[in-house]
Amino acid sequence: MPSNRKLLLRTATAVTGSLALAASLTACGGSSSADSAGGEKVVTVYSADGLKSDKGDGWYDKVFADFTKKTGIEVKYVEGGSGEMVQRAVREKTNTQADVLITLPPFIQQADGKGLLQAYEPKGSEKVNGADKAADGKWTSVCNNYFGFIYNKKELAEAPKTWEELLDAKYKGKLQYSTPGVAGDGTAVLIKSMHDFGGKEPAMEYLKKLQANNVGPSSSTSKLAPKTDKGELLVANGDVQMNFAQSKSMPNLGIWFPAKEGGKPTSFALPYAAGLVDKAPHTENGKKLLDHLLSEDAQRLVSEVGGGFPARTDVKPTDANAVELTRIMTGVEIFEPDWADIDKNLTGYVDAWKSATGR
Repeated sequence: MPSNRKLLLRTATAVTGSLALAASLTACGGSSSADSAGGEKVVTVYSADGLKSDKGDGWYDKVFADFTKKTGIEVKYVEGGSGEMVQRAVREKTNTQADVLITLPPFIQQADGKGLLQAYEPKGSEKVNGADKAADGKWTSVCNNYFGFIYNKKELAEAPKTWEELLDAKYKGKLQYSTPGVAGDGTAVLIKSMHDFGGKEPAMEYLKKLQANNVGPSSSTSKLAPKTDKGELLVANGDVQMNFAQSKSMPNLGIWFPAKEGGKPTSFALPYAAGLVDKAPHTENGKKLLDHLLSEDAQRLVSEVGGGFPARTDVKPTDANAVELTRIMTGVEIFEPDWADIDKNLTGYVDAWKSATGR
């Protein structure tokens, strides 16, 4: 494969995470059918950060509480960067702890490739677009989302417009993006830059120059927003759902989408994709939770509570958040990455980034 291959299949106009929190886990070596036969009323979720709030008012907080009230099943929750969660699940393959794994692409595909997932098509998944779920039922998006950047609205009169602007000396020590290969949004920096600059080599040339202004690695994207809100950073990476939700309590956050000089601002879908873990200790409870996450009631709360986009195409919210999210995405050109290529060559892309940036 040529190294400068564009990661683009189609173009359209859009209209429409270090452990941050670890639940105490108990080793459970029971069979996957134990929970369906009167076993533990518990389900363990490993997830990328962004959908749970420290204040207890995030989408996960609401839908997990509703799920427990409805079923009596307690949700134990562990979060971190997408790559971090996959790596943890791999280490635990001989003593599986997680029942449900939720990550951003390309890590959900990576999890499948490592044999971490078992097929299960949740109720309502037939209403999810084909591009947002695996054809073999190994994973399904539960919250749609888009990659983006944030800036401090107080310190900057307006958002930067291009990648090239970020090379300006005023951003030295005031710019940071999460680590590619560890964080889903950090990996998205590679994907978007390779698309916008037309291939791996020109993207790495740019990121090498950008390193002069970069604060350094961060395993968690969500931790960059508070720094940006306080003015410690002027610019950071993120994603629309997480940053939109954070902006409710961080008034200085603004969302923007870099363009290559002379081009249009671009983004791509970066959904939270959920899969049932293979040999999960509480398989039946995991299935019930996946069904709940894709239920119409839970999906209606994606924008209103979570600041994201419903995964189900038949759920069309009209709340104030949904209207504002549509405004944010208006005029942004959406491309679809070649996820098969990225899954196959991710290690090489990350190695190229490390070489270019000296990381």
